[in-house]
Amino acid sequence: MLDIEGLTLAPHEHDKLKHPNTGAVILFARNYQDPQQVTELIESIRAARPGPLLIAVDQEGGRVQRFKNGFTRLPPAAIYALSPELAEPAGWLMAVELLAVGVDFSFAPVLDIDCGVSQIIGDRSFSTEAILATQLSSAFRMGMKRAGMAATGKHFPGHGAIALDSHLTLPIDERDLDSLRNNDLIPFKQLINEGLEAVMPAHVLYPNIDPNPAGFSKFWIQTILREELKFNGVVFSDDLSMAGAAFAGDFPERAQRAQQAGCDMLLVCNNPLAAEQVLEALPVTNDPIRSLRLMRMQGHRQLDRVHLMNSSLWQETTILINQHRERYA
Repeated sequence: MLDIEGLTLAPHEHDKLKHPNTGAVILFARNYQDPQQVTELIESIRAARPGPLLIAVDQEGGRVQRFKNGFTRLPPAAIYALSPELAEPAGWLMAVELLAVGVDFSFAPVLDIDCGVSQIIGDRSFSTEAILATQLSSAFRMGMKRAGMAATGKHFPGHGAIALDSHLTLPIDERDLDSLRNNDLIPFKQLINEGLEAVMPAHVLYPNIDPNPAGFSKFWIQTILREELKFNGVVFSDDLSMAGAAFAGDFPERAQRAQQAGCDMLLVCNNPLAAEQVLEALPVTNDPIRSLRLMRMQGHRQLDRVHLMNSSLWQETTILINQHRERYA
């Protein structure tokens, strides 16, 4: 999964999209101006790629919402602890608006438990309590599913108990496995049981459990996620351009180690040269199981944007979400 530079697809980006190792594009705020522009951009990206291609974005709400102008401004996840009845309609609203412009999925919901120390997670978490976070994230995911969108739980096995930001450094969590099982893993376990389609591991090191950060760890991805939790969906690496991934070496080495640990799709963002290096360094492989997992991430649009905005359900849900967002602002 790679990104593009601007509001339109540049000529030199066509070759990267055609590369057999390219499987997805992630969009950022720099790629977005308004719904019409991003719809046309997505159509051009798909036209440049022979065969399937996933389009993703981070559209959690609150601090992490890449598309704003023309989209409903969603509250941070922590708001739903105050108004639990909003979680399911908010998940539906987020998903249905993205699907209407051609996006397949958002990297949501955040399943991290807020332990009161992590600024990078903070109000992106549904709750400080594992059971409530599980209930709310489950409802949010069910809203996404009702709209036709697959969900990605992040950041496995839990990023909420450390202050450092893995975009800037490699955070270290000193807790033992029982502590994580009794808290952070609860929402992952429940949503996996409910059919969660994808998981994104954290660029976090848990040295009392395994010597490798979760996204590069066979123990976390294969022993805990696949075997213990019985997860059969997609494992997305977190962005390999983040500082938390740098311990693994240069970009091809990071990609190889993440893939060997069990990641199905590798993200390389905000570094076009690095993305090119990874595309060329990894062998082109045909993995039917991986392909089936990734097919489940394709969006199922029910309404185009015009019909969506004319629907009473969208209008009523938008009013509801806006009222509560303003109340807690």
